[in-house]
Amino acid sequence: MQILPGGTPTFLLLFGLFAGFFAVRSALRFARVLRLVRLGARADGWCAERRVLERSGMDNSYATEYVYAFRTPDGREISFTDPSPSAFGFEEGAPVRVSYDPAAPEKRATIAGPGAWRALVIPAVLAVVIGLMTLLMLWGFGASHDWW
Repeated sequence: MQILPGGTPTFLLLFGLFAGFFAVRSALRFARVLRLVRLGARADGWCAERRVLERSGMDNSYATEYVYAFRTPDGREISFTDPSPSAFGFEEGAPVRVSYDPAAPEKRATIAGPGAWRALVIPAVLAVVIGLMTLLMLWGFGASHDWW
């Protein structure tokens, strides 16, 4: 019994395209954060809040979200969320170095940079691994149709 019309080749195509979406999304995140680290303005900031979010499901797991804050040169206080640079995270009030886009600091800010590369490494690894998986699936789809 076939679940999808076309069987395995259709699965390879659909799942390959689905995975490709996440690979592109991760690559764009990597590029955005790298651009902020290289070209953005710098400010001293702090960990403003550490939130524990409960995830729905059978295992009652939770996730920790970190909210960081900094002041722009004109005195505005900007808050944003970003992944923790380590597995252990920060306590509230801990100092951080912020890179931000001066044109839109409330939309584009990160704590990635020297000593805090996790916000760059995770999207890069995801983009490469999922991208390779996508290429293999699309190659399998093409091979099933004798395209190469």
